[in-house]
Amino acid sequence: MPIITFEFLFFNRTGRLPFPAISWYNTLQTGRGSLCAAAARFFERGFAMSEEILVVDDEAAIADLVEVYLKNEGYTVHKFGTAADALACVDRTHLDLAILDVMLPDMSGFTLCQRIRERHLFPIIMLTAKVEDMDKITGLTLGADDYITKPFNPLELVARVKTQLRRYTRYNTAESGAKEVAEYDFRGLQISKATHKCVLFGEELPLTPLEFAILWYLCERRGNVVSSEELFEQVWGEKYMDSNNTVMSHIARLREKMHEPSRRSKFIKTVWGVGYTIE
Repeated sequence: MPIITFEFLFFNRTGRLPFPAISWYNTLQTGRGSLCAAAARFFERGFAMSEEILVVDDEAAIADLVEVYLKNEGYTVHKFGTAADALACVDRTHLDLAILDVMLPDMSGFTLCQRIRERHLFPIIMLTAKVEDMDKITGLTLGADDYITKPFNPLELVARVKTQLRRYTRYNTAESGAKEVAEYDFRGLQISKATHKCVLFGEELPLTPLEFAILWYLCERRGNVVSSEELFEQVWGEKYMDSNNTVMSHIARLREKMHEPSRRSKFIKTVWGVGYTIE
């Protein structure tokens, strides 16, 4: 694995390249052959990305595999086999994303997800061998942003990581440029894109980035019906697949946080067979 070898050889504890490594990098850029090209691409990725990712899985082989693929993309990986060690890392480290296995020796991955979500908004991807819809819904309801089942394609996992990080950055960074609506305030609901806060009747709602994005998108189209397909493709940034209940699960969780019954909701109303709307 030449890329991993280069990483360990050339990056010192400060995260910077010592002088010999810089010379190597310059040589690799001008060198020929697939090894040189691959190594040069690695250095470029290393300087372009600095996101910190938490990986929690008690199966060492799987955790190691995920670590290799993420480091190959330039991410910093914090790898643990127990929930206790993971929570300690969460307390002391600024993280950008977490990948959690459901079956952990000391705590359910669902409980770990819930504990993290109580204090942090970064994306969480559940990695699980469970394929039942109820398990997937449970994870999403407790604050997970995505899930992937074992066995999995590592390249798919990396793609999902990139999608979640891109979305997280998009909805948590104030955008510059052309002026646009930055806040909605109606019928006791206040939602601000600049501060990423949502207040309902004076109570601040602890929304995840995806929940905030869903509510914001519906507010932008207030008075219009938004289909599940449109909502998924605009908020998740992926192609909608039939029988996808991801939107429904997140809407249910959002209504729960807004203290609204699903059948008599005052804000997010279901138009059966069509989609959702805020009047």
